[in-house]
Amino acid sequence: MIALFARGTTLRPCLPVAAVVGCVLSAINEGARIATGHAGWPTWVQVGLNFLVPFLVSGYGYLTAQTTGS
Repeated sequence: MIALFARGTTLRPCLPVAAVVGCVLSAINEGARIATGHAGWPTWVQVGLNFLVPFLVSGYGYLTAQTTGS
């Protein structure tokens, strides 16, 4: 499973999920700080994680479904 993930097998199906969920989470969690101009580097790390975590979770789900034949 890690080899499939490393090869980029999950990019096409999981990037749209990460984009939508990452935007929603960023707007909810960091939107006020960004809008008021009080976003420092910790805020941007959090924004990055808002996109990375959904990508990893959807990739895991995708690969699990592919490898178990569901």
